[in-house]
Amino acid sequence: MTESPFIQILTEQITAFLELIRSSRSENTYRSYSNALNAFRMDLEEAANPIQFSKNLEDAVIAFIETLHNYAPATERLYLTALYRFLEYLSADESLKINLPRYKMIIRQRARRYGQRLPQFPRTEIDNIINYAINITNQLPDSEAERLRLLRDKALLLTLADSGLRIHEACNLRRGDIDWNEQRAIIIGKGNQQAVARFSSRSIKAIKDYLAARANLDGSSGKPLPSLPVFARHDRAAGKKIKPISTTTGRAIVEQHVKIALGPDAADMITPHSFRHYFVTAVLRGSGGNLKLAQELARHKSISVTQRYAHLSDDELDQGYDEIFNHSTPKI
Repeated sequence: MTESPFIQILTEQITAFLELIRSSRSENTYRSYSNALNAFRMDLEEAANPIQFSKNLEDAVIAFIETLHNYAPATERLYLTALYRFLEYLSADESLKINLPRYKMIIRQRARRYGQRLPQFPRTEIDNIINYAINITNQLPDSEAERLRLLRDKALLLTLADSGLRIHEACNLRRGDIDWNEQRAIIIGKGNQQAVARFSSRSIKAIKDYLAARANLDGSSGKPLPSLPVFARHDRAAGKKIKPISTTTGRAIVEQHVKIALGPDAADMITPHSFRHYFVTAVLRGSGGNLKLAQELARHKSISVTQRYAHLSDDELDQGYDEIFNHSTPKI
């Protein structure tokens, strides 16, 4: 069956938009937007009797939003973001005459509304993981590769806990990114934005210990030291080359040590992002609930994201509840 002119135009515009995303955004963003807009295009193919481009597009958008009600909430939000960015792209083409404010209203009115989901993470278990990480290098193995892996893993775990770095941000760190005196680094964070990440003294020390043990490998790499990754591979495939660990490897490192420290049942309970939750909550607890400080250190774009953690940092509420319900007879 021959595609309608309407679908042909949209398909061409989607292709052009995704090429722009590929060249300007991260691979993860490109992949997510591709999934969203390919789903939108498939819905378009079922559209009947296309008459006028702008009117038929509005009908297609409404139908797609209703289809997304069958998706998981997170997927729906992601796909709607991709759809709106695509509509923004279309609105720049004056020949198409896209009424962007109207589409924004349609999406806002027809998308599902969800209650705020509060971040959950096992704080006590992460405390145990951190204590475990501090001690894993007390007795180092004879094998150089195994020794380097343990030193690297300790440095990675403490960095995730004490800096609030996302796993891809940690994996992308280069030696030259870190200001060792100031204990901070310039990173490319979420949304391809430049930001400052700060490191604790213990995480900096762990990184320095690891890099000192790696000095011979780094020196013989033939590359400038500042260009080398902070966290490198130490497997047979890498050999003597200094290659950065991937985000998949970073997640595997966390999972491996969670299983060792807490048992296999804890593997699904703690992920690299759990350490970021831990970090934000630790800042709030240590600063007396200073939301602005936590927002800046966590590099949250909106303070409303940081506010989701405030309920987890109120020790007085925890203590008061414990005293009322666990250490006295509740008055009924």
